[in-house]
Amino acid sequence: MAKKKQSRQKKMNTRVDFTPMVDMMMLLITFFMLCTSLAKPQTMNLTMPSNDKNISDQDRNAAKASQTITMYVCGNDKIFYVEGIPNYEDPTCLKETTWGKNGIRDVLIKHVTEDGFTPVADIMAAKIRLDQKKLNNPNQYPDSIYDQELAKIKKGELESGKIPTMTIIIKCTDEASYKNMVDALDEMTICSIGTYVIDKINDDDLKLLEKRGIK
Repeated sequence: MAKKKQSRQKKMNTRVDFTPMVDMMMLLITFFMLCTSLAKPQTMNLTMPSNDKNISDQDRNAAKASQTITMYVCGNDKIFYVEGIPNYEDPTCLKETTWGKNGIRDVLIKHVTEDGFTPVADIMAAKIRLDQKKLNNPNQYPDSIYDQELAKIKKGELESGKIPTMTIIIKCTDEASYKNMVDALDEMTICSIGTYVIDKINDDDLKLLEKRGIK
């Protein structure tokens, strides 16, 4: 009796061709690159004190005392300020305040110059009016025009005329945190301060702080 032949199953090698997938991925990447707006870099404008020895002391101290506030950013989240030029012999000229709206921001907004101006308050009000104009007519105020108008406002060139501007000097002690320094710079942006510098703590500043027991 003849034996039945056993059927053999054919083994087939399966292979997935990913070449079309690669092409599709490249097309998707190209699509998203062309259709997605790249994030604009967040920059912060800083004005640093000049080290030019040819500049006279009179030019360095060109700002009026009534238009100047010196901020001391210290340890333990403390912030102090001096209105005008610090009197290093009188530690009472150093005043303590807090961060935010009810602290240093109020100091800047409510500061009155010898001419009777409140520069920060007037400039902030002018910026609010500019923002409202941009909101009502966005096509009339593109970013380039808006930045130009804002630069004029920060210089004190308002619709009502030229007003004095404030000069803020920021000094950070070795005990101050990086966060507090950034907070101080944020206040400059919020208050639309056009002229501010980050200066080093000198020996007279250290002596003034030590008299108040401040680190």
